[in-house]
Amino acid sequence: MAAERETDQKKKRLHEDVERVLIDEASLHARLSEMGAAITAEYTDKDLLLVAVLKGSVLFLADLMRRIALPHEIDFMATSSYGAGVASSGVVRILKDLNKPIAGRHVLIVEDIIDSGNTLAYLMGLLEARNPASLEIVTLLDKPDRREVDIDVAWTGFSIPNEFVVGYGLDYNERYRNLPYIGILKPSVYAELDPENPTE
Repeated sequence: MAAERETDQKKKRLHEDVERVLIDEASLHARLSEMGAAITAEYTDKDLLLVAVLKGSVLFLADLMRRIALPHEIDFMATSSYGAGVASSGVVRILKDLNKPIAGRHVLIVEDIIDSGNTLAYLMGLLEARNPASLEIVTLLDKPDRREVDIDVAWTGFSIPNEFVVGYGLDYNERYRNLPYIGILKPSVYAELDPENPTE
């Protein structure tokens, strides 16, 4: 019983660290169904490869791919530009590259969130040099107010304000990914660690 109470308390604290819910679970899944249908229509009879950018896009990928009603494959890349803080360092590092060549394939990058666009612009340049048949982007979230470089995004789930968001795969210091919604994290949670950068 004590272990169960401790688990319940930890779950409660996760939700209590969220200032407010920005996008609820039902809205997320409704939009995913729309995006899956659009992607299915676009890639009919094409050799589709979904490339998920780890770690934040894992939940988005898992739910989106089940809504794409045609054969496709998946692969993963991992980058780092944040570290343990809430603001991008501006330096992109490739932590994991693709397992197979993409020449001649129709590649769709699956991203959890686009803010400055610097990381994604770097990835696009890297992958375009490998001669895919096409290269497009689908993102769950977009922060247009944070954009520093132009990025052509084929499908966007939601445009959101410049707030630090967590949940549905997005984290702060590797926590909150398991929240079933997109929520705005309370500034008090991260202000002590990163007082100069209150947003992503």
